[in-house]
Amino acid sequence: MDQRRLILFIAFALSLVMLWTHWIEYNHPTPSAPATTSAAVPDQAAPAGTEAGDDSVPISTNEAAATPSESAPTAPQAARMTVSTDVMRAEISAVGGNLVRLELLEHKTNDPNNGVIIFDNGEYTSEAESGFTVGKSDSPLPTHQTLFTLPVQDQTLAAGQDKLVLRLAAPTVGDVTVTKVMTFTRGSYIVDVAYEIDNKSAAALTAQAYFQFLHDSKPRPVEQPQTGLLKYIHKFFSGFSSVRTFIGPAFYSEEGKFQKTPFEDIAEGKAKFVTNANDGWVAMVQHYFVSAWLPADGSGREYFTTKTRKGNFTAGMKLAPVTVEPGATATVETRLYAGPQDQNKLDGIAPGLRLVVDYGVLTVIAAPLFWLLSLLHKIFGNWGWAIIVVTIIIKAIFFPLSAASYKSMAKMRVLAPRMQRLKELYGDDKARMQQEMMNLYRKEKINPLGGCLPILVQIPVFIALYWVLLGSAEMRQAPWLGWIQDLSAPDPYLILPLIMGASMLIQQKLNPAPPDPMQARIMMALPIIFTVMFLFFPSGLVLYWVVNNLLSIAQQWQITRLIERGGNKSAKAANDPKA
Repeated sequence: MDQRRLILFIAFALSLVMLWTHWIEYNHPTPSAPATTSAAVPDQAAPAGTEAGDDSVPISTNEAAATPSESAPTAPQAARMTVSTDVMRAEISAVGGNLVRLELLEHKTNDPNNGVIIFDNGEYTSEAESGFTVGKSDSPLPTHQTLFTLPVQDQTLAAGQDKLVLRLAAPTVGDVTVTKVMTFTRGSYIVDVAYEIDNKSAAALTAQAYFQFLHDSKPRPVEQPQTGLLKYIHKFFSGFSSVRTFIGPAFYSEEGKFQKTPFEDIAEGKAKFVTNANDGWVAMVQHYFVSAWLPADGSGREYFTTKTRKGNFTAGMKLAPVTVEPGATATVETRLYAGPQDQNKLDGIAPGLRLVVDYGVLTVIAAPLFWLLSLLHKIFGNWGWAIIVVTIIIKAIFFPLSAASYKSMAKMRVLAPRMQRLKELYGDDKARMQQEMMNLYRKEKINPLGGCLPILVQIPVFIALYWVLLGSAEMRQAPWLGWIQDLSAPDPYLILPLIMGASMLIQQKLNPAPPDPMQARIMMALPIIFTVMFLFFPSGLVLYWVVNNLLSIAQQWQITRLIERGGNKSAKAANDPKA
């Protein structure tokens, strides 16, 4: 009895430690990398058009030279223009024609008037940059630091218009003209980026394009509760009701598959990823959203990361060089995706792009779990009801295992008086008492560890669902009913966690009481501990646990009732002198 209870407590404790450890890890802000590291870009002369001493470095085709790095800061006087479509609002800077701000109009923050920001170079730094590698300052090819000529007016995708084409002119150097063309499409988070090169000079021109992301390592602010009791509780437990997931570069190729690259590894020179491939993409991952440069497969590319002098980071790729003969033209193009991590669409955008939704070591459980949730969402049209049905399905799958466990626990409950009698008889002889208990277990065909199985089975499924709710953009701001308007956020009024705690307490009442008073107090404290912890967990996860507990209570109550009825009949028969 004591061993069974101890194992049960360990199972609960392990689940608590695992979940709490992951929660703290993803809530703990990632520290900014130190300003000076071995990965820092070496000092070099500033290219033409930039001031010496800024954080810019020249781009060179020489192997010994630095890879593309940070752009010159967009000065206040540098021109900008806005491009608006039905799904995004983008700001383009004259410096490099870089995309310096991008707002997703259909994905709102806590403020319904503001969309989620993918790129920004205000308080935080995040840009999409591109250009050509150059070997000298008078190169006719533009870099991400070159000053482009922007259209006079902002551009808006008009009603009935499917595409909006933005043409940015680079300064003409010699007889070479380069135009950066950005094409925005209605209903799409993909921006087609191309460079048109017109070589009217008398010499052939070698052009190697690069496409990169510039990003700082500052932890982004998270959406905090705006309504309900949790809004006030959060003031006392700042940080625990927020979620911080991986933010940083990721690379994909058939050779290396999906490779996340933390900023810390880049700063310390420990970043590991495939550097040369004929396929794949580079991405900048953030919670629920991703931006990725997606060139066509079949052409060579070189992936790189860099830590700049200002402590920011770049991650990008250099495409295979293109030779433009005298009097000829050439086009270098790729696609930029900047939008939600919609798992049902990412695979259709680029091979492997769905892998940015990272469920970690439990992907083998989480991926099919999300597939089933998606299927049920199509049927019911609501993620909350999908979670409830998934809980019922999981409970049905493990019904025989749970039934065997609850039978064991019910028998233990029936045998409680006899076990107490053994304790009274052999309390001073622990070895004899354990021996007598084991004899009783064998005689009654009871597995003293059987009651732990339902808990142990639930732990991996529970944690997998935890990652599904944290990592699936589809769950973001997905309502269930009434007060639950975001299944990926904590319950604002704490109703579900309190119901969950009450259900755990009821379950404990159905279980046999531990003979050890200290153990009994520990078990009684678990519902309180879990209730406090679940206050800050996604409400969809708490919903799963509540439904699972209610189903378990119904199953355990029925089994316990039948076992106790049979036990009472046996006891009466044993005491009947006519028997």
